Amino acid sequence: MIKKFLKNILLKIISAEEISLLLNQSRINKCSRNVILGEKSYFYSEAKVFNFRNVKSAIEIGNGSHIRGELLTFASGGNIKIGSDTYIGEGTRIWSENEIIIGDNVLVSHNCNIIDTDSHEIDHDIRAINFKKMVEKGHSKEKRDVATRPIFIGDHAWISYNVSILKGVKVGKGAIVGAGSVVTKDVLDFTIVAGNPAVLIKNIK
Repeated sequence: MIKKFLKNILLKIISAEEISLLLNQSRINKCSRNVILGEKSYFYSEAKVFNFRNVKSAIEIGNGSHIRGELLTFASGGNIKIGSDTYIGEGTRIWSENEIIIGDNVLVSHNCNIIDTDSHEIDHDIRAINFKKMVEKGHSKEKRDVATRPIFIGDHAWISYNVSILKGVKVGKGAIVGAGSVVTKDVLDFTIVAGNPAVLIKNIK
């Protein structure tokens, strides 16, 4: 009842659209707080940032880039560097425990996964123990026995929707990765790959 009363008062002072804009701006500011953000780069309201390293330079974004997805660095390590005039689509997750570098003028569509780590241990007992620790105490800063390798995506690459790029992969300049692909090996400059696992479809002149 009180909430409804307060809401009605607020609506008389400012419009519902203005309230929505204020809430969105608050969320955008929260995303920007723990990253190095270039000029004219922008976090949209649906964007999320989890910098568990708590080091501002762990996530760097160039100028004129637009972020709708989720950026995450693990407490045990991780660096994310996104170039200028690059787009990261809604629902896309970029998770780093090693290093992920995305170049300039890159288009990453929605619902992609770009993850440079296996995230969990192979050994089932250790995996169970560390999961319980994480739930109880949060992400550990200690290095774990988890495989990680850097990911690099070159300038002018286009990653279509629902793509997964696994650890250790390099996507070349101007390359295109087709929708729904799982990329397990390097992609050469100016080529199109697609499939699970992704294979060469054609070269681009």
